[in-house]
Amino acid sequence: MTDPSAPLIEIDNLEVDFEVGGRLFARAGQTKLRAVDGVSLELRRGETLGLVGESGCGKSTLGRTVLHLIKPTGGQVRFDGRALDDLDEIELRQLRRRMQIVFQDPFSSLNPRMSVGEAVAEPMLIHGLAGKDDWRPKVAELFDIVGLGPAMIDRYPHEFSGGQRQRVGIARALAAQPDFIVCDEAVSALDVSIQAQIINLLEELRTRLNLTYLFIAHDLAVVRHISDRVAVMYLGRIVEIAAKSDLFENPLHPYTEALLSAVPIPDRNAEINRQRILLPGEVPSPLSPPSGCALHPRCPKAMAVCRDLKPALRPHGEGHHVACHLYSEDNPGSF
Repeated sequence: MTDPSAPLIEIDNLEVDFEVGGRLFARAGQTKLRAVDGVSLELRRGETLGLVGESGCGKSTLGRTVLHLIKPTGGQVRFDGRALDDLDEIELRQLRRRMQIVFQDPFSSLNPRMSVGEAVAEPMLIHGLAGKDDWRPKVAELFDIVGLGPAMIDRYPHEFSGGQRQRVGIARALAAQPDFIVCDEAVSALDVSIQAQIINLLEELRTRLNLTYLFIAHDLAVVRHISDRVAVMYLGRIVEIAAKSDLFENPLHPYTEALLSAVPIPDRNAEINRQRILLPGEVPSPLSPPSGCALHPRCPKAMAVCRDLKPALRPHGEGHHVACHLYSEDNPGSF
């Protein structure tokens, strides 16, 4: 029997490498790109874990690797206590019903030649949750849950707005009756007013259906609204993770401080008077990441040790973890 207090998702030292082709990369001695570099995380049942970071930091790769859509180079993912690498094809297919994804672009994730009703029914048919003769009432029920009318079942994706298509994408994820959903930039392509509607829908569904979310985004205001905990990612590594209130009110890592300083404040005077933290330079290439702490070439608080030693993700207060030498027991001094 499953222990309800045990994490639903356990990620242990996960690594993902991609082979890089072409003569130019081979000549430079660069044949592998490390997209995810030693990530360890847990997702508790019924929580929303926000995952933030700049574009290209590995957020989407991590999310898809958790679902085993991308096979890891190293490390392990366990879902409900079962290691995904240990499952055969049939077992993985059965377990995958409980793990779904909502993509960033709702239009490209839908087949333009299938009606939206057929698209939502497909997971039901694949997993034996409905038959060819009885899927329509079940799809109509899902459409009602996500705020679409049952009369829309026979329409095609091009007949919907962006927000409506994302509701279809959510209905398709729910069709498999999952426990866990990866929301991969699920609202970033939508207008602000529509974003709020989709976020409220996701929160309602989480409570109603006892779902667990990995919510990947770059909009920190959205992440703050929907998440229970927030993990910050930089160049393939988790640099800080904490409860949302703790992270936003007491950021520890210099990269987290810089990210939060860019979040707009709905107060004109506070917005004018606050100090932005601008990190110099650009995000390094994952083809040739810096030694030691990957942030050290851009970090205003870098120390000598940062160039040589990669900081581990360590606890700093209850439920707050940070990967930074500033919070190690010995602080060896600055450059």
